[in-house]
Amino acid sequence: MEYTLNKGIGKPAEFQGLKSQYLFIFAGGLLGLFVVFVVMYMAGINQWICIIFGVTAALTLVYGIFYLNGKYGEHGLMKAQARSNHPRYVINRRRFFRLFHQRMSTK
Repeated sequence: MEYTLNKGIGKPAEFQGLKSQYLFIFAGGLLGLFVVFVVMYMAGINQWICIIFGVTAALTLVYGIFYLNGKYGEHGLMKAQARSNHPRYVINRRRFFRLFHQRMSTK
């Protein structure tokens, strides 16, 4: 079975429907889950608890990443993060008439 990673020049990387940034989040999340699984196993936690945790966490990660990919699209997640960094409104506490007067420079 052959999987194509990129569909052409100038198009984003895509694998099984996941677009560019979600692909990296997905790979990083699975790598992080693997590290947590190994640490739990090495700490002496029961093998079945480690397996159940790993499978449920991986399924949750897969579902979450595909949900975000479908909801926000290729660049939508970055736009949502940028939108949260903008203020809702700008507060100006100057008196109303001072807004229209020019300052006199004192030399």
